[in-house]
Amino acid sequence: MGIKDLSKVIGDHSPNSIKENDIKAYFGRKIAIDASMSLYQFLIAIRQDGANLQDESGETTSHLNGMFYRTIRMMEHGIKPVYVFDGKPPELKSGELEKRSEKRAEAEKQLNEAVEKGDTESINKFNRRLVRVTQQQNEDAKKLLRIMGVPVVDAPCEAEAQCAELVKAGKVYATATEDMDALTFGSNVLVRHLTFSEAKKVPIKEFNLEKILKDLGFSMDQFIDLCIMLGCDYCPSIRGVGPKKAFELLTNFGTIESVLENIDLDKYPPPEDWQFAAARNLFQSPDVTPGSTVELKWAEPDEAALIEFMCKEKGFAEDRVKSALQRLHKGRATGAQGRIDSFFTRTEVKSTEPSAKKRKAEEDKNAKKPKAGAKKPYKKGK
Repeated sequence: MGIKDLSKVIGDHSPNSIKENDIKAYFGRKIAIDASMSLYQFLIAIRQDGANLQDESGETTSHLNGMFYRTIRMMEHGIKPVYVFDGKPPELKSGELEKRSEKRAEAEKQLNEAVEKGDTESINKFNRRLVRVTQQQNEDAKKLLRIMGVPVVDAPCEAEAQCAELVKAGKVYATATEDMDALTFGSNVLVRHLTFSEAKKVPIKEFNLEKILKDLGFSMDQFIDLCIMLGCDYCPSIRGVGPKKAFELLTNFGTIESVLENIDLDKYPPPEDWQFAAARNLFQSPDVTPGSTVELKWAEPDEAALIEFMCKEKGFAEDRVKSALQRLHKGRATGAQGRIDSFFTRTEVKSTEPSAKKRKAEEDKNAKKPKAGAKKPYKKGK
């Protein structure tokens, strides 16, 4: 889920912090991508197109198709992607995961009813709700990326938090995910829709955290409290408090503790045993690998291994994979060129030449001086 309605709050109070870009705007950028989110998008996109790619054994390969071709597309535009995979979810997320499990069970029940009725539209809708990225699909994606020469980072916990850590450490420019909590974890730049299909024709949205905080008039800790009050994955929010009210309360009182001291608790009852302080601590100090210790290296693709894995193991057409390999090589060469702004730094150079004004004054002064050998002008009385 990320943070409920955060994009709306930012749009209302900090519209200048959001830019719409074309993929070309990220030429030469290193970007950390939430891998699980991307895989989910690829699986959903294939189902919406009405075809679920499979290998000879009936295993789904849609995620590999999306990962392979979208990654090449990004690299063709000069982007250097880094894929970050989720680790073990934090204990605080157990309640959210339980809710998701209940929703899946309900969707499965509704799917069975739709199948009995022969309702194709409902079948497709509930099938999409049941999509889940498996551990094997994650491992297949990691293997593919490493063969392609693309860096893979295994997060100890949440992928968005690890992506944000890489941004804060200066290892990458931005976090690419649909989950807004990348901002809550401190990623100064969040990029949404980067891995969407071209067919969707959805512009890439870039959010700048520094501008958001300035426009909202919040410190980072206050922003985290706002996100918790809006609704996050780690604890429920106050009943009856929507995005407009949450922003108003944090603006007036500054912290969740102060909000609880000043609101009508009968009208706005907080959750029982509300773990907002633990959620705040998780956002402030997430379980991540320090960015300074993470080495990111883009390498030449292993063509033989790629053919073996994609064509012989997963059933992809060899001619298409070889054609894509040519694009991959070209994309690596494009990305190696770097951004033009990296070649120029603004420096102030002090000229040793006098300014035009000083030169004019000097010339006037010299013009008044008598030339060598010239007689001094006669003055009366001398």
